[in-house]
Amino acid sequence: MSPYTKHCTLSARLVVVGFGSVAQGVMPLVLRHINVDTRNIVIVAADGRGRAEADQLGIRFIQQPLTPANYRAVLDPLLSRGDFLLNVSVDVSSLALVELCAQRGATYLDTSIEPWAGAYTDVSVSPSLRTNHALRESALALRKRYREGPTAVLTHGANPGLVSHLVKQALLNIASDTGRSAAPPTTRGGWARLARDLAIKVIQISERDSQTASRRKRRGEFVNTWSIDGFCSEAAQPAELGWGSHERSMPPHGARHELDGAAAIYLLRPGASQLVRSWAPEEGSFQGLLLAHNESISIPDYLTVKDGNTVSYRPTCYYAYHPCDDAVNSIYELVGKEFTLPREQRLLRDEIIDGRDELGVLLAGHERGAYWHGSKLDIHTARELAPYNSATSLQVGASVLAGMVWAIENPNRGIVEPEEMDFRRCLDICKPYLGPLVGVYSDWNPLRDRSNLFPEDIDLSDPWQFKNFLAS
Repeated sequence: MSPYTKHCTLSARLVVVGFGSVAQGVMPLVLRHINVDTRNIVIVAADGRGRAEADQLGIRFIQQPLTPANYRAVLDPLLSRGDFLLNVSVDVSSLALVELCAQRGATYLDTSIEPWAGAYTDVSVSPSLRTNHALRESALALRKRYREGPTAVLTHGANPGLVSHLVKQALLNIASDTGRSAAPPTTRGGWARLARDLAIKVIQISERDSQTASRRKRRGEFVNTWSIDGFCSEAAQPAELGWGSHERSMPPHGARHELDGAAAIYLLRPGASQLVRSWAPEEGSFQGLLLAHNESISIPDYLTVKDGNTVSYRPTCYYAYHPCDDAVNSIYELVGKEFTLPREQRLLRDEIIDGRDELGVLLAGHERGAYWHGSKLDIHTARELAPYNSATSLQVGASVLAGMVWAIENPNRGIVEPEEMDFRRCLDICKPYLGPLVGVYSDWNPLRDRSNLFPEDIDLSDPWQFKNFLAS
């Protein structure tokens, strides 16, 4: 008998597209917590990475890159009504796979909305259309065509995904700690009004990865603790963020999207070159990369309050990411080489010797200043909890597992985002794999201990203006 709780049963086939670090790390969790026959699982991957792990688990492995020309021919024979497609790939269009699953009657989940290869760096397309905002709008537009049908969960990894559930729990915690009703809202409007009434101005997705390996990065090598292709794609996209109703002026290089009514703006510079200030309990204050992420748009969009057609409340929201030190050096080298990825690439997992991934949400502007709620998972704990994982991949994998369970339990919800799911159910499934899950208040703000070496355009009357977070 397995000592692990079985959350649900998948009697049909599970098709996994992509088998990099996240998929390898999540598969043991799927086998532990979902009743599924390994004979009903098939992996379709662009290369041979992960084949050894698949063989150890007794899972069929097909090495076949998917392209616009062949994806239907490859996947059609593998998908029938009731099957589940888990998309953890890069350079494969999420929109194409969502449509395919809708037509085949299969359930779907991904960890980010991906385009076909080359879309992020196609300079013939305007910067606005190379953003996550544009990808998200295209994905949500499919709801008009597939209003009912099998569940398709968009962007349910750690971030995006888990962090949306952490935001809801953080709102309830702040409400309780400040003497307000802590009963969870039951509607989108209820959550938005709660955030407004708490005076939440900023929601940062705050992440500091301090994992270190036995061998440090070498010149001409890209090193990271999760998908190198995925990280570099995000780094090359325009930096973007959800734009709050309290903001008084556009930031340097800021631009509005071509589509009216967008909840986000973008910067005319890549995320790899824009630093922002953030804070986490273990690390304290730090500088992170302002990377394009779907939760930076979906969270503030979900928490928007309108008076008629006018936005009366919306928080500013963005991702502030300090990757592991070797990845920081890798990104600097990548930018210096005009985003040409070196041939030598090393994904850290078994050679990590110490460190943690401190991933949480920082809600600021309320009466107690700032509140960080999230996971402080170290590599040693991660290895005790599950094989084939770093701290980073396990945080993602736990949320993928939760999203899969929720989708199996709710099979006919159509296209959904994390904010529209049961946050408590998802958190309950994730918690055993997140290490310490903590909530910490802080008097930190982006103006605290600010250097006066050079003049800056800051707003002393309101520390929570986005311009005050900019670090370069």
